[in-house]
Amino acid sequence: MQFLALILLLMAVPAVHAENLTIERILGGGGLDGPTPQELEISPDGARVSFIRARANDQNRFDLWQYRMDDGITSRLVDADTLDTGAELSDAEKARRERTRQSGLSGIIQYQWSPDGKALLFPLGGKLFLYTLDAPANEAVRELPVSGEFIDARISPQGRYVAYVQGQNLHVIDLRSGKSRALTEDGGGVIHNGEAEFVAQEEMDRERGYWWAPDDSYIAFERYDETHVPVIKRMEVYPDRTEVIEQRYPAAGKNNVAIKLGLVSPADGNMRWIDLGEETDVYLARVDWLPDSKHLSYQLEQRNQQQLDLKRVDVASLEQQTLLTERSDTWINLNSDLRFLDDGSFIWASERSGYLHLYRYDRDGTLTHPISKGNWNIDKLLGVDATNGRVYVQSNHDYVPDTQVYALALDGSSASAPQRISKEDGTHTATFAEDASFYLDTFSHPETPPQVSLRKADGSLIQWIERNSLDAKHPYAPYRDQQPKPEFGTLTAADGQELHYRLFKPAGFDAARRYPVFIFYYGGPTVQKVVRAWAGGTGSAAQQTHFLEYMAQQGYVVFTLDNRGTSRRGRRFSDVIHGQLGNAEVQDQLTGIDWLQQQPWVDAARIGVFGWSYGGYLTTMMLAKASDRIAAGVAVAPVTDWTLYDTHYTERYLGQPTTNASGYIRSAPGAWLDGMRSRLFLIHGMADDNVLFSNSTALMSALQQREIQFDLMTYPGGKHRLSGDSEHVYHAIADWVDRQLKPGADLGTR
Repeated sequence: MQFLALILLLMAVPAVHAENLTIERILGGGGLDGPTPQELEISPDGARVSFIRARANDQNRFDLWQYRMDDGITSRLVDADTLDTGAELSDAEKARRERTRQSGLSGIIQYQWSPDGKALLFPLGGKLFLYTLDAPANEAVRELPVSGEFIDARISPQGRYVAYVQGQNLHVIDLRSGKSRALTEDGGGVIHNGEAEFVAQEEMDRERGYWWAPDDSYIAFERYDETHVPVIKRMEVYPDRTEVIEQRYPAAGKNNVAIKLGLVSPADGNMRWIDLGEETDVYLARVDWLPDSKHLSYQLEQRNQQQLDLKRVDVASLEQQTLLTERSDTWINLNSDLRFLDDGSFIWASERSGYLHLYRYDRDGTLTHPISKGNWNIDKLLGVDATNGRVYVQSNHDYVPDTQVYALALDGSSASAPQRISKEDGTHTATFAEDASFYLDTFSHPETPPQVSLRKADGSLIQWIERNSLDAKHPYAPYRDQQPKPEFGTLTAADGQELHYRLFKPAGFDAARRYPVFIFYYGGPTVQKVVRAWAGGTGSAAQQTHFLEYMAQQGYVVFTLDNRGTSRRGRRFSDVIHGQLGNAEVQDQLTGIDWLQQQPWVDAARIGVFGWSYGGYLTTMMLAKASDRIAAGVAVAPVTDWTLYDTHYTERYLGQPTTNASGYIRSAPGAWLDGMRSRLFLIHGMADDNVLFSNSTALMSALQQREIQFDLMTYPGGKHRLSGDSEHVYHAIADWVDRQLKPGADLGTR
């Protein structure tokens, strides 16, 4: 009887059909990662959590949502379709989205809370809207008087004004009168007011060009002049036309923009200028107001990026004081961890010990004590609870591929022993309330898609915002049973440092067989790819990792290793690349290949590599230096000549071409191409304004001159991420790799 009952029960359970991933499913239509909130914010009054969420049937179109603390209800605040006019984005906004990795997205993708937590500001369809939460439905949305193209709209801290940039000038709307006025008038041509210059947006993690005083009394703003930045002419090839773009591009060794820092009153337009010193070839790295609104701080970085000064300005007198100076023999990594406390003291992050740690300074710039210390790295400062003397940080203190949330004592008493408050192993990213009394936790693990919860400052659960359970209704459910499980491990670099790797074994793995290998890497500074997270992250990072899962299901061993030079490991790990790129990175990737070739289940003759951007550059260097170990490689949008790339990124690692000519030569594949014998698949967008298409044309010419055969795919109109062509790109890569590496491919005709 019991046996019969069991049979009947099993018959009643609906069958789950395990499916393999497809490229169309990864990249088209609804996402695989479930209802994952993005751009999470806690309202200033602590009553709501806001976020944007992609449509179930379109992972690239976003609406604005809320979670109410009082009743636990999640609801859509604004449906983008009800307000979107479908207006074409301005060129400036397109470029801005490309640099912030938001190209290809639509709907509401950015927003800002009013200071009282009762309204939200957002741009949509070429217009600017203010949404009031408690207003009647027919009065909730107010279109603000902005006509024409604009960027970077922001509510003032006291809520009286909205500022924005239009026509390269800074404007302000008085929300009481509804009137708009220009605060600067000389913008246009080579003059930009209230904007961040190209290298600030692309390389310095600074997309803002103006900053409100906490009391609304002034706006600090950047004015930059491109007069002496060289004009480059580049072709952007589209399906139906070719455009010649004249772009002022600060290539390595060339002139940067000239910077000024101004103060302007939104009430009367009164303007003054802050003296940035006699040296004009500098970078304006950061600008921050002190809580009293009477003082402003700014960080000035020298052109060689080996000195950074933190200065404080008295707004009334414009008198200045240098609070501290950071120096490095290699380069200084910028961060956004400066926090001024109400008493004028401040928290500062520095890598002076070899690891990024926090330090407490008094109001005059005297170091009082370290807040954290030891042979471990913080990622960033998350929140400060000055009342209870606690500081919260994000770090991989316990395990390099993880990200956890930790608490430290503000007085430095726990500097060597951070208290972990996030619970599960994996990746936690946190957004803290202003007073750091609670936070939003986004958690994921290779077997757990991103989950968002509200937690107390000790890590205990208050409420789920999005559980995102991987149940039968989840979009990834049909593929769960076939999902490759990553294996993590370490190898040893030539200098004894640990290298972390991630490995996917092929579907139906049989240790008695020998499999081809598909290696994916980025390999460049500021990036870590070996992470213990769902699909390696969210958005395009998740899509890329799902593609790696797909390749494992196609019969490949899929391998990723973070070489020296990548992030979150301290300065000894990163600084080995100083003066020459493509050397230590190649050595470490070959260490990974050596290990793979020793495994009995690897076909040592069928190893291929794939990278994008810096990873594409690394592919060209790998094939040029180690064709005897690699059968084939895919390079997407590679840098092939570092003199063609921008100042701030390139000079950080290589210095200027006039002072390190040999380093530039040896860092480019051209110096090593005579050794390239393995097949190369070169892919590039023909309208790329980040890694210019001329990088690939230069490589094509060099290969042709050497009679080296290669394969090529170019994308008319394609930008750096090739977001509009992603399905075609990944199909092209998978098909090409199959032809090169699958059994039956002729490895002798390269």
